[in-house]
Amino acid sequence: MLIRFLMTGLVFLWLSVAVYAQEESGLTCFDLGDITLLESPFKHAEDLNKQYLLALNADRLLAPFLQEAGLQARAESYPNWENTGLDGHIGGHYLSALSLTYASTGDTVVLNRLRYMIGELKKCQEANGNGYIGGVPGGKELWQSIAAGTIRAGGFDLNGKWVPLYNIHKTYAGLRDAFLLAGNLTAKEMLIKMADWAMELVSGLSDTQMQDMLRSEHGGLNEVFADVAAVTGNMQYLKLAHRFSHSRILEPLLRGEDNLTGLHANTQIPKVLGFKRISEVRGNDSLENAARFFWETVVKQRSVSIGGNSISEHFNSPGDFSRMVTSVEGPETCNTYNMLRLTKMLYQTSGDKKYIDYYERALYNHILSSQHPQTGGLVYFTPMRPGHYRVYSQPQTSMWCCVGSGLESHSKYGEMIYAYSGNELFVNLFIPSVLNWKEKNIRISQDNHFPDEAKTRLTIHPHKSTTFTLQLRWPEWVAEGELKVSVNGKKYPARNKKGYIAIKRKWREGDMVVLDMPMQLHTERLPDHSHYYSFLYGPLVLAAKTTAGDQPGLFADDSRGGHIARGTQIPLKEMPVVIGDENGLEKLPEPVAGKPLTFRLNSLFPQEYSEGLELIPFFRVHGSRYIIYWPQATTGGLEEARRKIEAEERERIKLDSITIDKVVCGEQQPESDHFIRQSNSHTGFTEEIHWREASGWFSYQMRGKTATMLYVKYFERDKNRQFEVLVNGDKLEQIHLDGKSERGWQIRKIPLPSAISSLSNIEVMIRARDASMTGKIAEIRLLR
Repeated sequence: MLIRFLMTGLVFLWLSVAVYAQEESGLTCFDLGDITLLESPFKHAEDLNKQYLLALNADRLLAPFLQEAGLQARAESYPNWENTGLDGHIGGHYLSALSLTYASTGDTVVLNRLRYMIGELKKCQEANGNGYIGGVPGGKELWQSIAAGTIRAGGFDLNGKWVPLYNIHKTYAGLRDAFLLAGNLTAKEMLIKMADWAMELVSGLSDTQMQDMLRSEHGGLNEVFADVAAVTGNMQYLKLAHRFSHSRILEPLLRGEDNLTGLHANTQIPKVLGFKRISEVRGNDSLENAARFFWETVVKQRSVSIGGNSISEHFNSPGDFSRMVTSVEGPETCNTYNMLRLTKMLYQTSGDKKYIDYYERALYNHILSSQHPQTGGLVYFTPMRPGHYRVYSQPQTSMWCCVGSGLESHSKYGEMIYAYSGNELFVNLFIPSVLNWKEKNIRISQDNHFPDEAKTRLTIHPHKSTTFTLQLRWPEWVAEGELKVSVNGKKYPARNKKGYIAIKRKWREGDMVVLDMPMQLHTERLPDHSHYYSFLYGPLVLAAKTTAGDQPGLFADDSRGGHIARGTQIPLKEMPVVIGDENGLEKLPEPVAGKPLTFRLNSLFPQEYSEGLELIPFFRVHGSRYIIYWPQATTGGLEEARRKIEAEERERIKLDSITIDKVVCGEQQPESDHFIRQSNSHTGFTEEIHWREASGWFSYQMRGKTATMLYVKYFERDKNRQFEVLVNGDKLEQIHLDGKSERGWQIRKIPLPSAISSLSNIEVMIRARDASMTGKIAEIRLLR
């Protein structure tokens, strides 16, 4: 109890020093320790996540840190991303998740695990002798080269290492959270020492060199350095936060320009978190506005109905969501985790209810849905492709970024349920819980069966009769005039003022407020206005299960691509089409008697779906293929719509069926999964396609046993390009581009020698010739 008291005091001190930008609205979310979840899907998720956390072996997570510090590890490192270049990143997430779980539950087993982790990492910091803590392989040599001004940076590569700055950001964030959320003073000391190490690391770099380095993914280092400035009161750390702010992203946002198309989405979101955090510590309106503009752009133009964004981890064009319904690499869970963090920060500054509406949508439909309700496994990609499925992590095999952020997400469900401003209490989310409003000596319980029952009950337990204003959120999904409020059984006038209903009175023990929130069926079209629709009931995205069969890799192994659902892609022409006028689709689903939140969607084509399919909340769909977005056509336009779908897919499906392995060049994860090596190369984006080119060379390790053909997709209109294609060091093809072609993207298929086709691992290299450049290479495949 003493520790939790100290923790609360530390957090309050930090907030009072650092977050003065919130004082304009005076709106603050409660500490996690003030809220206890009651029985609900969220409580179940929190409990299951704690089990998953404790199933992880702390010594295996610590192994990379100990090894890099020259100390003896007590166990072997975990596999997967934890021993192939991103060693240690889950350890940082683990600190944050333990801290959040302890703050939410007060569980002493979790606290002891956190203390053990901090103690072992302290030994690493002491052994390193310079404040550094990290599991980056070969980190000492890497950081020495950077300090000396040697910088070779790409999206996921920095001096030949896989996103090392992103990696150590997780350690920084974990130490910060251990201090602020769990009151660990040792973690605070370690955090400051590690920040001092970073300050020394870049002290000799020019601003140009810093910006060059920031081309490599670096997480939210600017945010955490601003946090250190707030904790210490030393503005030198705020200067460091500014130095770690990427101007290529910031400057267009300051001008209100959206230049996000083609960029790796979750590389950018943490940078914006940093811009927002700096604005809070410094009171910078320009940075605040940049963060708001980014949020508006991503949420309103680049997100799908579940609240997630990105295709194959990248921002697509707002005007073209076609790949969203064809790709199996839909919205990435990490993105939504970070968007919710940004949403919370913007809400506390502004008090604007629109942030809660988005938060609720993404929380129910993406975050809650991303945890398997029996195993606790976590999801990386959530495909919007009709008829596809998701893959779930396993504690001992899967060490992806979305495992780390997922462990955090399911540890903090209480954070946005309530907020306060002076004498006003805001009820934002309808999650069963008990709030301890310590400042007012008031306890408030919220009981419901939401969303199965569209109402909630609040019971007030003041220490003594107290006057305050209860602000009840009017959800965006409740029509004006439909919401009903009663106080102690008597109707109360529901007036919508800036998205809330204010009830000011002298509250006595046992006073009860009931909020009835009728839900309606409605549809949402893809943001590009193509004819794909999602059905929603209130805040819930509805989905239909199609089949539970043919889901290879449903529970992931430890392979580098194990997070991707690589099973058969059912042709879109075989998926059902909703037949009806686009303006009345919400009238088609009919409630199923005796099944809450269940509807039957009829009016489907082809004939095999004539009996319709059941729609249920997506967060309850697990272990099955599913449909969220439905193609729509009128009876007259059905054949044309089906011909278009079939034509768009025919060649791609044929190619995929003979593909053994492929790399999408210029996309971060596919390249890192194929262990890219490069010299003097860079990436770009043309005609909605990523590419890589080089004045030197680049290569990939590919899995190619039984491959007979090498497929290379390149841009043909460039001139003065001479390059060669090599496999295992042998030149197979030489290509010259003279710029005379009017064609754009072209394909070259190169036969492989029979000796190559018997090998399991093949190195494919693209190399410039005669002081020229390679072509823009978009994709490399090995074909059978």
